[in-house]
Amino acid sequence: MNLEINKQKSFQRKVDNIQEHNVPTMITDDLFVAAPIDQKKHEEITTPPVTFWREAFGRLLKNKGSVISLILLVLISVMAIVGPHLNEFTYKQQNTAHTNLPPKITWLEWLGFNGKDAHGVDQYEKRQITTNYWFGTDEFGRDLWTRVWKGTQISLFIALVAAILDLCIGVLYGGISAFYGGKVDNIMQRIIEILVGIPNLIVIILFILILEPGITSIILAMIITGWVGMARVVRGQILQLKSQEFVLASRTLGASKTRLIWKHLLPNVMGPIIVTLMFTIPTAIFFEAFLSFIGLGLQAPLASLGVLIEDGYKAMRFFAYKLIFPSIVISVVMICFNLLGDGLRDALDPKMRK
Repeated sequence: MNLEINKQKSFQRKVDNIQEHNVPTMITDDLFVAAPIDQKKHEEITTPPVTFWREAFGRLLKNKGSVISLILLVLISVMAIVGPHLNEFTYKQQNTAHTNLPPKITWLEWLGFNGKDAHGVDQYEKRQITTNYWFGTDEFGRDLWTRVWKGTQISLFIALVAAILDLCIGVLYGGISAFYGGKVDNIMQRIIEILVGIPNLIVIILFILILEPGITSIILAMIITGWVGMARVVRGQILQLKSQEFVLASRTLGASKTRLIWKHLLPNVMGPIIVTLMFTIPTAIFFEAFLSFIGLGLQAPLASLGVLIEDGYKAMRFFAYKLIFPSIVISVVMICFNLLGDGLRDALDPKMRK
């Protein structure tokens, strides 16, 4: 301690000498004083390490459109599960005395949910009906509130099942094709080209001829060619990655082919896979709605958004509410999935870090 004090005093005297007399001095070792070091205290990282997925999640949260879309999708999914149970009606229950009733909500009458038809007549008072139907009823007296949320549930279920099957088949097929390459890749890609050339509408008609129209036939028709896009995305990404240095290093160290695929290649293509999956779901919802709209999808009394839109289209001129509610739901779902897919694409793209 005394030695350090003496060095500091000597250094101060030389500095004072330079300032007073402008005398140049040589830089010597005694001018430097070692800073006190606490040997018990090691280097510490003051902030937690930022992983790729955490950074991507942070960028996603900055995208207001994607966050709002995610919240709306969660709310719609919850309502699809809970909504059909919020009243005493089932989506199949018919009541001929309550046919074509306009929407009526007691605390939203000022918004037009007052039970009055196009001529201003309160149909509930006219028929002496005390029960309120929040979305009105159809031509068979079925509650549209229950049918809309049940239809949303069925449409989301079909889309999610089709998307998951596309994910499994597409990732497996595209990964094998790109990893092995050569003749295997050529043969597998020729099969994809054949499947792409088959129109989906012909496939669904063939399944309807074999099976009854319903959920099973729609899902099978979707997965016949729906996984092709996912397979091509995975193939392209793995072809890029399999010649990278970290893959060559793993091969040199004796890593098996299974380990290379599941531990090195697939984790690095999860970003494009997730983005493709987000765009696959609204496509499947639209495809199911289209099939139901042209009469090749679900059949009565089952409900889906496509079935409800088709029923509302027939009665659009006199009972517009039958078309409005399912159209709003399917539009919000598809817009939200597309916005969320755009946000995920930007968040998972390394070029967007700045």
